[in-house]
Amino acid sequence: MPEPGLALGSGPTVRILLVSHAYPPHSTAGTETYTAGLAEKLTARGHTVEVFTTVKDIGRPQFALERRTHRGVPVHELVNNLHYATFRATWDDPDAELPFQRVLDAFRPDVVHVQHLLYLSSGILARARRATPVAFTLHDYWLQCPRFGHRVHADGAVCHVIDTDRCGTCIARFKYAQSGLERRVGNLIARVHGATGVDLGPLARGARDAAARARRRGGPGRDGSAGTEPDPAVDPERAAGLAAEARLRLDELRARAVAHVDLFLATSRFLLDRMVRETGLSADRIEHLPLGVDLAAFDVAARVPRSGPLRVAFLGTRTPLKGAHVLLEAWLALPEPTRARARLVLAGPDHHEPEYQARLAVLARRAGAELLGRRSRVEVAQLLAATDLIVVPSLWYENSPLVILEALAARVPLLVSDQGGMAELVTPGETGFHFRQGDVADLARELARAIDEPERLVGLFARPARPLGVDEHVARVEARYAELIARRERRA
Repeated sequence: MPEPGLALGSGPTVRILLVSHAYPPHSTAGTETYTAGLAEKLTARGHTVEVFTTVKDIGRPQFALERRTHRGVPVHELVNNLHYATFRATWDDPDAELPFQRVLDAFRPDVVHVQHLLYLSSGILARARRATPVAFTLHDYWLQCPRFGHRVHADGAVCHVIDTDRCGTCIARFKYAQSGLERRVGNLIARVHGATGVDLGPLARGARDAAARARRRGGPGRDGSAGTEPDPAVDPERAAGLAAEARLRLDELRARAVAHVDLFLATSRFLLDRMVRETGLSADRIEHLPLGVDLAAFDVAARVPRSGPLRVAFLGTRTPLKGAHVLLEAWLALPEPTRARARLVLAGPDHHEPEYQARLAVLARRAGAELLGRRSRVEVAQLLAATDLIVVPSLWYENSPLVILEALAARVPLLVSDQGGMAELVTPGETGFHFRQGDVADLARELARAIDEPERLVGLFARPARPLGVDEHVARVEARYAELIARRERRA
C-alpha cells in the first residue's frame, strides 16, 4: 500500500473527512446517497476517506459515538435523539462538537468536506478549520432556513424571501426537539439496552406512531387527503421570541460560514445566487459544481421503443414536498379519454408519513396509476428506458435532483416545476418542459399536450445534453481539494 501523501494515479493521495447529517443504510435521500457515492469513489481513487455523521436511535445514549463500516468506508456515527433544551441547540451545540473533535484529532485529515450540518453543530466549522482547509457543498438552504433548509413555511408556501418574522410563526409549529417525556423514555430505553442488551426502541417507536395516528382527526379523508391534527393559533409572544432567534441564527451562521469555510460548492447556479445575495458571501468563495451521474448505467441505446399508451413516471421519495400528490391530482383532472391513452407509474420509497401514503394510495386508485416501492439502481435504469416522460413536481427549490440528471443521461424528456435548479437543468423545447410549481391545472394542461401531441417529445434532445459524468465530477472535487491544501501550505 502506498504511504499517505505519495503519488497514486493522477495525483497525491489525501486524507478526507466527509461530514453529513445522515448516511446509508439508515438514510438514503439525495445528500446521503451523494456523500456515500463520493466516499466510495474517492477511496477507489486511492485516498483515505472517513465519514462523520449522525443517527437517531433511542436505544443508545445521546451523543454516543460508534464506528462502523459501510461499503469499505469507515463511518463515525454520532447518536442524536434531538434532546434539545433550546432552539439554539439545533444549530449550535458544543456537546455535539466534542465527539467530532475526537475524530478530527485521531484521523488528522488533510481536508474536511462538509455536506450538511443538520443534527450537528455549526461550531464544527471552526474546529475543522483550525486544523485543515474546509470545503462545504450546498445541497439546500439550511444556512438560511431552520426548517430542514427547504424554505417551505409550515403552511406549505415556498419562502421566496427569507423573512425572519415569518420564520417565528414557522418554527413555533415545527417539532424540532423531543419532549421531556420522550427524553426520559429514551434515556430509560438506552439504560436497559446498555445493561441487558434488550432493545425496546422499536416497541416504543411503534407505540408513539400509533398514538400520533390516534390523535389525528378521522384519519385519511374520503378524497384521499390526510387527516391533520388541530392547528392551534401561534402565540404572538412566542412567535416574536422565535423570530428573534431566527435572526440570530441567520446572522451567526452567516458569520461562521464566511469565517470558517474556504470554499463553497453549489449544486445549482440558483442556489449559488441565493447564497451570495442572502449571506453577503464573496463570489470568489463559491462556485457552481454540477453533480455527476453514472453515465454508463443509462445507455441510450437500451431505450424501449414506444408502442401503445404514453408512458409517464414519477421517480423519487414519496414525501409531500416531492409533490407526488400534485401529479396524481393533475392526472385526475385529465379527461378520461386522454388518460386512457397514457399510463402513469410512481416509484420510490414509501415509508415516510403513513397518512400521506394513504392519501396517495387513494388518489392512485382513482387515477388508475400504479404505485411501486423503492427501486434499485438497475431497476431505475430499466424504468427510465421504458418511460416517455418523467415528471418532477417538487414543491420546494430543489437544486439538483438525481432523477433529472439520470433522465438527462438516458435522454428521457422531462416535465418539471419551474423553480430552483429543476428549471435550470431542463431547457424548454430542448430537454423537456416546465409547469408552474404546485399548479395542478397547469400541470394537467402540459400532461394533456404531451399525450395529445407525442411528437413534441420525440423532437427533444436534438442536441447533446448529457450531464456531467460522476468520474469527472469526482475529479473536479479532487482538484478543489488540491487547491485548498496548496493554498493553506502557502500561508503556513
